[in-house]
Amino acid sequence: MQHLPIFPILIPMLAAVFMLLPPLSNSINRHRVFAIAVMILLIISSALLLLTSHEQGTQMYILGGWQPPFGIALIADRLSTMMVLLTSVLALGALLYACAGDDNEGMYFHPLFMFQIMGINGAFLTGDIFNLFVFFEVLLIASYALLIHGGGKQKTKANVHYVILNLVASSVFLFALGILYGTIGSLNIADMASKVRLLGDQEQALVKSGGLLLLVVFGLKAAMLPLNFWLPKTYAVASAPVAALFAIMTKVGVYSILRIHTVIFGEDAGALAGIAIPWLWPLAILTLIIGAIGVLASPSLRLTVANLVLVSVGTLIIAIAMQREAATAAALYYMMHTTLVTGALFLIADLISKQRGKAEDRYVVARQMTHSKIIGITFFIAALTVVGLPPFSGFLGKVLILQSAQGLTESAWVWSVVLLAGVASLIAISRAGTTLFWRHSNGSNDSDPIHPLKIIAVVLLLSASPLLVIFGGPVTDFTNLAASQLHDTTQSVDALLIGGNK
Repeated sequence: MQHLPIFPILIPMLAAVFMLLPPLSNSINRHRVFAIAVMILLIISSALLLLTSHEQGTQMYILGGWQPPFGIALIADRLSTMMVLLTSVLALGALLYACAGDDNEGMYFHPLFMFQIMGINGAFLTGDIFNLFVFFEVLLIASYALLIHGGGKQKTKANVHYVILNLVASSVFLFALGILYGTIGSLNIADMASKVRLLGDQEQALVKSGGLLLLVVFGLKAAMLPLNFWLPKTYAVASAPVAALFAIMTKVGVYSILRIHTVIFGEDAGALAGIAIPWLWPLAILTLIIGAIGVLASPSLRLTVANLVLVSVGTLIIAIAMQREAATAAALYYMMHTTLVTGALFLIADLISKQRGKAEDRYVVARQMTHSKIIGITFFIAALTVVGLPPFSGFLGKVLILQSAQGLTESAWVWSVVLLAGVASLIAISRAGTTLFWRHSNGSNDSDPIHPLKIIAVVLLLSASPLLVIFGGPVTDFTNLAASQLHDTTQSVDALLIGGNK
């Protein structure tokens, strides 16, 4: 069990390598069976890691025997293991959907899919910022290929913009790392947190600039205003399983903001405490507002769902900006909900698109769908969940965030923008449902039957919503403990610097 923290990285990496070699490389069916087996194994190992970190405390895995802050360390605490398990569940749903035929539209889908998961899990588990950069590059390189998988003019155009923006962000990331390492002498997160409070005035100015550059990088990954313009069209043109997996990509940016600006630049950082907060508040509110406007203005369901991702990002950043345990716990619950439901909505949008012929998922009159009942039921559940209506998880997540606001001014801003964004989402989703399911022409429909794996994938992701409500007590208890562990920087830093599991 001592090697458990590296399994979420090692399993998909080895799986990707094996799928590039004979006998797996020559058969798409072997790829599918092997990939699904790997994902089930990954979910089991991720769940075991979460239980271990919850019951036995933070697990630290030191590669090569080099003790921190000099060696490479993986940190498996409640927050990181929760994100790894969330990624695994989302990836299984996306993979099942892809195995119904989408994976055969281009080459090397399954190896790229595994490398993507490897990079995402590594970003969640790494204990230093340099390896955060390394895993960012791994997941980005895989995402470049997955985005363009299957080809097409729209995918190529979106991919060019996506690649250029992320190359610029990677350059800024390196500048920030250079500034921080040259000033503090370390990139280990725990070590930086213990040293940042001891810096002189000149060093503080440099570290502040480095910390804010990291905010720019993570803001781009999270699609936070004004760095959010790339997301809607990019997610809308990606194939359905890729877009569903990309639902976790913005959460990598949100997680990085939460981790870095709570542990390193949190309450115990002295003069550098909360350097990002004056920026996070206005940017979070504007991101939420722009996302809500985008939801109302979207001409198709895929663009609507992509803009709903922006709404979720703005909501999460607002919770982070409050800088208190209750708000962080609420954000973690809301993150689980929104990641899975938006992933399911991308899959549902593709089902609708395949059933409506040339009209696809655009809000125009088209032929009636052959399987409108089963698709309509899944859409109805997903719509209620994503808007935040009871009794689903979206309602509970938003209530927790609203309750965590304190003071008249803070409560007024949080309640007003979150509720107004919810109203905008309700209007947009209502329009989508009435147009797609009720307004149709009299033409015949000769669409292909829906593959059972696609329905299973959608149901798998949607089932998370009622489960998050049914088991709301234990889940919120866990998120409260995860938030408390994250905010207790003194205890966590001392524990990580002293030692851990090798």
